Order: sequence, then C-alpha cells, then structure tokens
Amino acid sequence: MRIVKFIGFALLAIILGGGVYLYGAKQNWYGKHRSTGEIAGKTVPAKVIKAREVKQALSAAELGEDAPKQILFGDLHVHTTFSTDAFLWSLPIYGGEGSHPMADACDFARYCSAIDFWSINDHAEASTPARWAETKDSIRQCNARAGDPANPDIVAFMGFEWSQVGRTPMDHYGHKNVIFKGLDDDQISLRPIAAAGPASQTIRKSATSMDWRVSLADFKHRQDYYDFRTYASEIRAVPDCDPNLSSVDLPPNCYELAADPGELVTRLNSQKLNYLLIPHGTTWGFYTPPGTSFDKQLKAKMHPEKQTLIEIMSGHGNSEEYRPWRAITIVDDKGLVATCPRPSANYLPSCWQAGEIIRSRCMKAGETPEECEARAIKTRASYANLGVAGHTIISGEEPSEWLDAGQCTDCFLPAFNSRPAVSVQYGLAISNFDKGADKPTRFNWGFVAASDNHRARPGTGYKAYSRTRNTEAAGVINEKWRQQLFPTKEKLATPLPITRDSVFANAGFQLLELERQASFFSTGGLTAVHSTGRSRGAVWDALQHRETYGTSGPRILLWFDMMDKDGKAYPMGSQLDMNDTPHFRVRAAGAFKQKPGCPDFAADGLPADRLGKLCRGECYNPSDERLKIVRIEVVKITPQMVAGEPVENLIHDNWKSIPCDDQGQGCTVEFDDPDFLAGGRDALYYVRAIQEATPTINGANLRCIFDENGKCVAVNPCYGDYRTPASDNCLADVENRAWSSPISLRAVAKNKETSSLEQN
Repeated sequence: MRIVKFIGFALLAIILGGGVYLYGAKQNWYGKHRSTGEIAGKTVPAKVIKAREVKQALSAAELGEDAPKQILFGDLHVHTTFSTDAFLWSLPIYGGEGSHPMADACDFARYCSAIDFWSINDHAEASTPARWAETKDSIRQCNARAGDPANPDIVAFMGFEWSQVGRTPMDHYGHKNVIFKGLDDDQISLRPIAAAGPASQTIRKSATSMDWRVSLADFKHRQDYYDFRTYASEIRAVPDCDPNLSSVDLPPNCYELAADPGELVTRLNSQKLNYLLIPHGTTWGFYTPPGTSFDKQLKAKMHPEKQTLIEIMSGHGNSEEYRPWRAITIVDDKGLVATCPRPSANYLPSCWQAGEIIRSRCMKAGETPEECEARAIKTRASYANLGVAGHTIISGEEPSEWLDAGQCTDCFLPAFNSRPAVSVQYGLAISNFDKGADKPTRFNWGFVAASDNHRARPGTGYKAYSRTRNTEAAGVINEKWRQQLFPTKEKLATPLPITRDSVFANAGFQLLELERQASFFSTGGLTAVHSTGRSRGAVWDALQHRETYGTSGPRILLWFDMMDKDGKAYPMGSQLDMNDTPHFRVRAAGAFKQKPGCPDFAADGLPADRLGKLCRGECYNPSDERLKIVRIEVVKITPQMVAGEPVENLIHDNWKSIPCDDQGQGCTVEFDDPDFLAGGRDALYYVRAIQEATPTINGANLRCIFDENGKCVAVNPCYGDYRTPASDNCLADVENRAWSSPISLRAVAKNKETSSLEQN
C-alpha cells in the first residue's frame, strides 16, 4: 500500500512539476539575456602589419605610384545577434549555430578576414539602453587590443542601422547606416535612433513570431528559443520616447524614433556629433516597394548633403546599375494605384508572371482560354497594387513557377527584385531644382561596399566558402519544420482576395520571399580607403573626403585620378570646376590569389577552438601572385540640367571599355573626354576595375536553364534551407570588380585669367 501511495505521490509530483515547467516555458521564466561575449584574439604582431604594407607598396611601385597613401580595407556594415533577423536565423530550426555576439566580430575581423577596420551596425529598431551600453563597451574592448593607437592592427567604429521601410513608394526611404568617429560617450549618439513605421512595429512585436511550444518541439536546443523570447521581451519593455522632444532632452531609457532621413539628421545634429550617414541596400526589392525612387530624398528637408557615401554592393547584391524597365506602372500621385507593364528585353515583371502562373493553373483545371485570360488580367492588376506583398496572392506558390521574374538578368550580381530608380546610377543622374535652375541639388556620393553579414563576420569576401555562414543564406533544417512554420498551401487557380491593408496588418518576415531571395546572397564587398595612415583619424578623414572605393569582395588595388597639365593628380572623390578637356589616369592591380588554410600568426593569436569555429579552417591567406585585371570600364553620368530630363539618356555605361594588358602586376590606362567642353554640362566619371573570372557564391543566382532563344524556362534555386546542402556553395565564375568613387566636374566658362582647375 505504501508503495502504491509513493508511486501515486511521485506521479502527482511529476505531473505538477511538468505542469509548472510548461507554465514557466509559456511565461518564459527560463530565458536569459545574451551578451556581447568575450574577445579572445591578441593584437596582430606588428611585423605582420608591416609586411602587408611593404607588399602593397611594392605593387604600387610596379604601377608607377610613388609614395602613395596606404590602401586599407574594411567592412562598414556588420550585424550580431543583437539584431532581430540575425538572432532569428541563428536559431537551430533555421540551421543556425547559436549566438553570434560582438566579440566574435572583433576576433573574425582581426584573424579570419584580416581587415583593417570595421563598424558595428545592429538594427536600432531592436536595440535597448542596455544593449547600447554593452555595444559601446565591446567596441572599446576591441580597440583596446589594437596596439599603438597611431598604428593599430584594426580600427572598430561604433554605429547602428536605421532600418526604415515604407509601405508605398511615397513613404519609403530605405536603410541607412550611422557611423561615429569617436568612442567617448559625448562622441556617440545617446541612443540608437530607430525608424518609425513597419520595421520597428514588426520587430517590437517579434515575440509573437516565436511560439513557446517551439522550445519543447526542439527540446535539445530549448535554451536558444527561451533566450530569443527574452530578447524580444527586452525590446518591448522599453517605453517610446516623446516624439516632441529633441534627442538631448529625452530621458536615457526610452525608444527614440525618426520618421524619415530629415528627422534622423535633425536628431543626430542636435547632439553635435561627427558621423557618417550611409544609404545601403537601395535597390533591394524584398522590402522596397516597386515604384520607389530617390527623387524625394533630394528635398532640402531630407538633408541629402549629409549622405556623403553610399553602399554600392553588399552580401544582398549590387545596387549600382540603372535600367529603364519598371516592376509596375504607377498611375496616381500617392503610389497606391498601379498597372502591370508588359515584359521587355531582359526583364519579366513579377506581376506579369503572376498572371501566367494563374493562367497555367486555370488551363490545367479545364477552364476556357477566355476565362483563364480574364483571371490572368485580374492577377496582374492585384499583384501590381500590393507592393512587396504581391507574391502572396498566389496560393501554394513555388520558386520554380516564378522563373527569373522581377530580376535584372544582365546586371552584375544584382539585388533580388532590383528597383532601378533607387540605384546608385539613378541617384547620381537626378537633380532637384527647388533652389532654382542654376543651383541644382544633387547627391555627391563616394562609394563603399560591405558584407552586411548577420553572423558577426566582417569582411567575408576573402574566399568563396561556407555559404551558410559567410552569406545571409538561412532556412529551416528539414521538411518537418518547413511544414510547421511555412505549411504548404493548396495551389489555387484563382488569385487570393488580398488587399494592401489586410496583408500589411500582419506584416512580417513572410513578405520577404525568403526562398527565392537566398539565390542572390553573396559574401559581399569591402570598403577601401586611400589613407595617410592606419589610425582612426586617418581612416575617418579618407571616408569624409570620399577617397574611397568599393570592391565585390577581393582586395583589388585601385587608383583613379584626374590629371592637370602640370601633372598634379586629383583623386577619386574630388569635386572640381573645369574649363578644359579633362584627362584621367587609372591604375589597378588584382587581388592576391589565396592559399588554403590560415597563416601561422592566426593560430598564435586565437585559441584553436575559437579559430576553428569562427574561421572554419579558412582565413585571408594571400600568396605572392595576383589575379589579373582584364579591363577598365568607365561610366560617365551627366546629371539633369533641367527638370524632367530622361535619366536613361544621362547614364553612359559603358562610356569606355579599355583592355588591361596585365602581365601579373596590374595595368595603367589613361583617357580624356574631348566632348566635356562641347557638351557644356556638368559630368561625373567613375571606373570599374574588372578582375578575371573566379568561382563566386551564387554567381549564377537562380541558375536559369535557357532555351535556344535565351529565355529562362526553368530555374535551379540555391536554397538557404535543407533543399540545397550546406556543402554546396552554388559556385559560378564571376568577374569580380572594384568601383572607384566618382570624380565630379562642374562645367565653367573658359577664363584665361583664372586657373582651369579649382577644387571645391
């Protein structure tokens, strides 16, 4: 009898204990705060840094560059699991390997990618006062290990990302990185400033996207899910700041918002800070509404003069190139009513293909051609008026059904669903004439590139390996979880009755077309600066002066100068008054071919287990042999001189293509523009140094299969989830490149009594 009672009490205790545990799981009693981690890497030996400098100087000398500034490489766009999307993709059900704290970024930059500078740019929308304080502390620790401040092994900058998303083309401004020069509290924003609107709303309610029962279904990794829910609750616990108060008048522990770039600048300026404001991902169609353009950001109230640099390339693709086609045709002033354009050369609108998907299903269902045509027309119209949510009207959609719809098929490593009116070339070609026809306002960007890595890995472009760690590829680990999180829906032969209001009422990651987007992720790019030294101040000065260029990942050396008659060189980023024929010189050398593995100093500087986890057996490990530069491409843009000039007539790409006779040391080419004076209009020029083709992750994007007419008839996507093995890096040969910052020339009347060249 006693045994029976004991068993009964034991069972009751187990049931009660289990019930309490389940209740605690639901209430998230077990979640813990994730911190920035511990930096393990030592200072890189001075002799290693000196050897890099000497090697570069020898390459420069072979090209005739005497006593050049140092070219330093960095990554100004890096996320850790302090960013919501980064934390989400780190979870085991998405194939993640757990937390990627800020300490990882410092060690990776110093020893895996071996870059010279980097910045932290976690999403402001996911920050809290505690995380901001921890971020500052971690970045200071990273710099404290850098050795001599005048000649550090690496420079780490503080920053955040303002991640604005608008629901219509008229209220969308996009993402911008804010980077601060100094490290003291009075040199850094009091708090990260988030973007008002859908992005912050989605992130602040993100706990609802992680059902507490997931932790039980994947019980082995339950702590990760508990911690994510704690992370989300920490965001929601911070009260909103009073929008009527300036940044300096707000209490320290609140959630500050800015509705547009103008308000963001106003709030930063009120704190009297030295900062850079860098637009990025401008053409990314997964969150940018079709029909969006840069024009509204040239209004004076948006402070375009503060945006002195732009990210031309990242791990999400290339934002450089303009094309005249559009995803939709807007027919009203508010961007709320649109029609679907017909396919054109090299472009199939997604709205058009949506109609073809429904037509095909309709015909298979035995309906008449007339009925199926009517459904196709309705589908196109519905898609065109749903913005980035257009694809959700197709029930049971599969990536293969879309073929290459929505993509720039003749762009270099394009962004997914590229939006050409927010491309770099478009932005450089437009003008605002609110101040008068003789005082146009224009963007005057220098170029940078970055990884936008969300796994605390700055500078991932040094080798094409580990696609699921060094790119943004992520997805569920098996079919079971895919069905649980994204259950397959019935393939209907009619479009779903979805409206713009209904779909955005529950906006979230389901709008991102994650399956197709994964084929467009690369390891991303690097920012290069022509710097007088390695110090923080020297790097910052180069960034402010636009003596910068971007690469698609490899460490290509590039010089682009305008030469006057006396042989004086005006470097990339210069703005000049000109009343003579401009003459230019380009010098470029390819990146070093990489040796396998890691250099010896990496094993000495990082513990073996940490080196293995972060670098995964491969570091930046240059040989003495360079890849060859095959040609120099010149782009000329003549910005609008009167309102309404067609932009496609102003962008000359390629204006010139000059072969490079590279015998292993690079090449020098020169050119001039005798038409500059005859044209009588302002112009800007930039160059691309094109390197010989090498295997590149997702170099073929959707991996189309073409018919005899060159039409894409099938695709083989490179999935982020289990359907493409992690061991498959989806490689294809690509001509990687470097983009110089533009040299801008303002046409002035010929005057023999003044210098023909005046730098602004």
